[in-house]
Amino acid sequence: MDPHAQASADWRPRIVAFFCNWCTYTAADLAGVSRLKYAPNTRVIRVMCSGRIDPQFVLDAFTRGADGVLIGGCHPGDCHYSEGNMKLLRRVHLLRRLLGDMGIDEQRLRLEWISAAEGEKVKTVVNDMVATLQKLGPLAFPERAAAWDLEMDEFERALAPAAALEEVTHG
Repeated sequence: MDPHAQASADWRPRIVAFFCNWCTYTAADLAGVSRLKYAPNTRVIRVMCSGRIDPQFVLDAFTRGADGVLIGGCHPGDCHYSEGNMKLLRRVHLLRRLLGDMGIDEQRLRLEWISAAEGEKVKTVVNDMVATLQKLGPLAFPERAAAWDLEMDEFERALAPAAALEEVTHG
């Protein structure tokens, strides 16, 4: 469990899911029509192509209280926009590195290739991600951001005498 947060017994992780319109969103629709049961913890945002997901969307989801972000796109080679999903794959690698530097477990960001015919896979992936996040506990990002702000204030105060001295000697 995340050392920065405690999970209550009734806590449920919040997941923001960005799903490609042509594949994963259609698979999620198939799962619903097929009455497949999966955790209701996910809020789906439909995008025309997974390649259109800006890294800022993922960061905003975390800062606004998401405990995890799930991205679903077309299988490699099947993108309706040629190579949008491959662009996303590069972004996800960079995002994982950035999130790791921020102290956020990389398991909180998940990328899955799910075709329109894979409604069962949507169910499996969502339920698995919920289980993973329950083990990790709440992200508690707003509290972390407040702690980082305090840390930066202390850092600035520590540097203030050196900056003033430099200004005097070069001014």
